[in-house]
Amino acid sequence: MNREIPIFFTIDESYAPYLATALASAIHHASPARRYRAIILHQDLAEETIRRLQALETENFKLQFEPMQTNLEALDDRMENRLRCDYFTLTIYYRLFIPAMFPQYDKGIYVDSDLVFTADPAELFDTDIGDKLVGACRDLSIIDVPPLVAYTQDAVGIPAGDYVNSGVLLMNLAALREAALETHFLRLLTTWHFDCIAPDQDYLNAMCCGRIFFLDPAWDAMPNPNREPMENPKLVHYNLFSKPWCYDGIPYGDLFWEYAAKSGFMEEILAHKRGYTTEKMQADATCLSLLVRRGSEIPQGEITFRKLFEKGEAIRL
Repeated sequence: MNREIPIFFTIDESYAPYLATALASAIHHASPARRYRAIILHQDLAEETIRRLQALETENFKLQFEPMQTNLEALDDRMENRLRCDYFTLTIYYRLFIPAMFPQYDKGIYVDSDLVFTADPAELFDTDIGDKLVGACRDLSIIDVPPLVAYTQDAVGIPAGDYVNSGVLLMNLAALREAALETHFLRLLTTWHFDCIAPDQDYLNAMCCGRIFFLDPAWDAMPNPNREPMENPKLVHYNLFSKPWCYDGIPYGDLFWEYAAKSGFMEEILAHKRGYTTEKMQADATCLSLLVRRGSEIPQGEITFRKLFEKGEAIRL
């Protein structure tokens, strides 16, 4: 089999060092018998940053950079569009435009940049998800937080055990194009402006409910203080505030530093770690509290995915 494997990333300039780490890990585990293409949808990457990232390329693992500027006028900086309730970036929405932007691919991997592969991405790509729209892992980071469990059920309208993390997706691009994902998302967004705590993830869960293939949890292992680390993860996702480049003692942190050393951005990553002050850590704690509080408040509103779905609104694809 010599089919090219597309792996999509979405970043802005500030996340380039972590993208480089993710790429280094994917390249390390890539099979020499397969061909890979990392397609990087970006917002305002500097030419020098692109040059440094391109230095990671190998003969069978190529990088392609695509600036993302279209169809995003409706995505402005309001609370309901913020990641973690504190950070606004358009890049979190770019994954929803991949099917329409890349008609040459019928299947592809999307991954966030705050992760490392510990297995060959081809193994994920080869997973058969049948006619489902996406393959994803259940989001185990919320299971131990009752307000967030209630939020997924009462606001998003998804049983907590079926709510998936959108940071690792095996995308049935052909089926998503047929379902007009981009058009459906923009209609919901501009019509209803749903209040969310994980904007792209909540929209994806609500729209794809019933058409999601649940991947092996080893493809989205997350640091979680309430759970023992997974013995043999295939991918480690440093989700929410569990960043080894911010904090000491993060589970699976040694894996991050192993590939950071191969990224070409180690100096910047270490400088960020040294500069992560007590004030920034306190700000993270405040944001986490706000996220949990909003998880309790949002279901009380009149406009939620669940309430509109129960009234007959076409939420799901």
